[in-house]
Order: sequence, then structure tokens, then C-alpha cells
Amino acid sequence: MSVVRDAGVVVTGAAGGIGRAIAERMVADGARVVVNDLDADRLAATAAEIGAHAVPGDAASEAGVTALVEAARGHLGAVDVWFANAGVATDGGPEASEDDWALSLEVNVMAHVRASRLLLPDWLERGSGRFVSTASAAGLLMMLGSAPYTVSKHAAVGFASWLRATYAHRGVVVQCLCPQGVTTDMLTATGRAGEITLVEGAVAPSVVADTVAAALADDRFLVLPHPEVEQYVQARAADTDRWLGGMNKLQRRIEG
Repeated sequence: MSVVRDAGVVVTGAAGGIGRAIAERMVADGARVVVNDLDADRLAATAAEIGAHAVPGDAASEAGVTALVEAARGHLGAVDVWFANAGVATDGGPEASEDDWALSLEVNVMAHVRASRLLLPDWLERGSGRFVSTASAAGLLMMLGSAPYTVSKHAAVGFASWLRATYAHRGVVVQCLCPQGVTTDMLTATGRAGEITLVEGAVAPSVVADTVAAALADDRFLVLPHPEVEQYVQARAADTDRWLGGMNKLQRRIEG
């Protein structure tokens, strides 16, 4: 039997891409699903097509995530699984604008903090709950061409790790989804950096959703649709200077 059958599930950033694929898979596996996205029209179409309930809005701001949690509880009765999937990717390094840095941290990190702040009291009281953070392989490695994305996704991994270590013994399962290249609009927007580092080996969103479904059954922390990412993480840990040298070589290819 599916671990999400009859569960109340929320997926943010679900109008398309990875979020839609996860939501569709959760519905297929018997969950009752609320989907959220800033794009209300596209979200409504997605919800109708996959059999979910749409709650449009901002899943990052304090007011927005509060409204989403309240609406989800109103529809589902209780939230059992929260997919913190909404994300943004902006270009640049230190020269990226203050607005781009702030947006990256708000959506890719603080949305997770604010959601968990609201969800944890109920989960800890009943001794069960699941928080799945979409943090990207960039959170374990990096995304050349985007310091805000790299830094914010590292923070997302760090926060998910902290949640797991702090609450695992109290029935809260925390997992971290770290895909590499996925054939979504976000990949298209990465330009030459994505072309060189992500396009080869990119997988469809449905592959990510299948990996997520398997991971829900065994509670693994790192959910890796690209198994090679684990090897890259090990290589980085074993010889960080060599690994960074390899990344710099890729950077020179991008610039060339």
C-alpha cells in the first residue's frame, strides 16, 4: 500500500515542472493533494487536470505561507506531507542585485523555515509528519553562473539536515530532494552554464516524481534522481581542491 494513501499533501510550486509531476504522482498514489503556485491560472488548469485542489498564492512570505497552511488544513483536515518545492534561480555572483539575493533567500530558504514553523507543532503533538525540501544538486555541489542559487540551496540543505537531526526521534520525517538537470523551464533559463553542466543527463519531471515516491517508502534523507550526484559529493569531500579545480575548468568552458 502507498505510504501517502489518504494522506493530506501540499505541493508548492506545482503549476508545472517538478512540482506538478510530484503532485500528479501523489494523486495517483491515493493522496488528497493541495497544489500551490503564484501563477493562479496555470495552477487552476493543473489542479483540474490531475485531480488536486488549487490554493494560489505566495508560499514564501510569512503572510502567504500562513494563508496556505490555513487553507490546506481547511480542505484536508490536516497536513501530513509538505513538499517545499517552489524555487527561483537568478544569475550572477556578488554583483547580483540586492533584490535577486533577497528573492533567492526568501523563496529557496525562508519559505521552508516559515512552513516548518507552522507545521511542526501539530506534527510533534501527534508524532508524525513529513517535510520534503526541494534543494537541488546545487545545494550539495554548486550551480556555476549563479551564486544566489548555489548559496540559497546550500542553506536549504542545511536547514533540512537540521530538521532531520532535531526531530527524527519524534516522528517527523525530513527528506531533501536534490535533482540535477530536469527538463523544465528553469533548465532552459540557465543558458550556457546549464547547457554545459546540466543538459546532458537531464531527466523528465516524471522521473523525479518516481524517485520521490520510492524515497517516501524508505525515508532516506537524500533523494537523488541522478545517482551520480552522490559520487560527485564523495569526490568533493575526498579532495575539495581537486573538485573545485574541475569546477573552475568548467567555468572556463562556459566563458570560452
